[in-house]
Amino acid sequence: MTNLRGLSSATASASAAPSSPSAPPGRQRLRAVAPDEVPPVADLLHPGATWLPAPPHTVPALPGHPPMVGYLVLVPADRQVPEAARPSTEGVTAVTGDELIRIDPDQRTAEIAGRPLDLTYLEFELLSHLVAHPHRVHTRDQLVTTVWGYGHVGDGRTVDVHVARLRRKMGPEHRGTIVTVRRVGYKYVPTA
Repeated sequence: MTNLRGLSSATASASAAPSSPSAPPGRQRLRAVAPDEVPPVADLLHPGATWLPAPPHTVPALPGHPPMVGYLVLVPADRQVPEAARPSTEGVTAVTGDELIRIDPDQRTAEIAGRPLDLTYLEFELLSHLVAHPHRVHTRDQLVTTVWGYGHVGDGRTVDVHVARLRRKMGPEHRGTIVTVRRVGYKYVPTA
C-alpha cells in the first residue's frame, strides 16, 4: 500500500531543511509548516504505514485559532511489532492510586479499600483522572475536555451526574474523597 501524500518527497524535503547552528548535529530545529507543505513524518512511521489527511469534521476546532490539521496513520494488521521486539514490562506495575483507591489502567479495574468497583467507561476515566491528580481542582469544562474529549457536546451537568454515580458506587464511607469545590468543579482528596 503506497502513501497518498508522497512520503518520498517529504523525506527529501526533510533532509534539505536547515538545522539550527546551536542544535546537535543531525537534529532538526522545530519550525512552522506551510499549509501546502508535507511534514517530514516518514522516518517516524512504522514500515508499511500509510498516512492520510483526517476528515475536517474529526479534527477539533478551537475558537479564535487557525484550523488544525490531523492525519490518520494506518498500519497493516499483519505488520504489527512482534511480541519479541516489544519492550519487556515484566516487574513493571501499572497500578496507580493510593492506599484507598487502586487503579489498574491495563486491566481497566478499580478498587476502593480492596473492594472492586463496577464502573462504566466514563466513570473509570473520571476516577482515574481525579486520582492521578490528587488535591488539584478540576473545573467542569476541564473534565469534559479531558475525560469526554473535544468532540463532546454537553455541559457541566454531565460531569455532575457522573460524579454523583461514581460517589454512589464508592459507598457512603468513601464518597467524601471526591470533594465539590462550589462554583468551580471537583477534586480528589485522599484520606490521611
